[in-house]
Amino acid sequence: MTVPADQPLFAFAGHRLLARGPAAGVVAAVKTATDAGETVLTFDAASGRVVDLDLRGDVAAVLARLTPAPEAEKRGPGRPKLGVTAREVTLLPRHWDWLSAQPGGASVALRKLVEAALREAEGPDRARRAKDATYRFMTAIGGDLPGYEEATRMLFAGDWTVFDAATEAWPEGVRETAREMAAGAWRNGAG
Repeated sequence: MTVPADQPLFAFAGHRLLARGPAAGVVAAVKTATDAGETVLTFDAASGRVVDLDLRGDVAAVLARLTPAPEAEKRGPGRPKLGVTAREVTLLPRHWDWLSAQPGGASVALRKLVEAALREAEGPDRARRAKDATYRFMTAIGGDLPGYEEATRMLFAGDWTVFDAATEAWPEGVRETAREMAAGAWRNGAG
């Protein structure tokens, strides 16, 4: 799997937090630990998925296999050459009539509707992604830890106080990472 050099990762040797930060900084610690015989799990910080790093060769070779950080695209609104993608939209005639009567026409009205829907769904979507990522992480690293089942139930129930209590006995790195990942679910008030 190719990993961007700036992708946020965290790595665990057993239940011990080994490293966290951009991939370029984490892979050296992972390589050193695996060369010393430790079993290491590396996670994508955003999704909670296990990341499979190609650790063949020395640290320089491993770093060379990371993909460079993508440059920010300098695109904005406007015609296709400026970043707009034309796609087909199928609507009923009454929808087209309403859109064409809007200030700025159909395109402006559709963009405003989509932006409003994105803003409205942002909190619940972020909460769902946080819960899913936390669950993936907890399952991969902490399925055998005391209180795991209760923590999982409380994660999806949205009860952060019981979640924190259920994870209290976990090793510090695992506990703090799980709590940090789950924080997005609590902040949005979505249970």
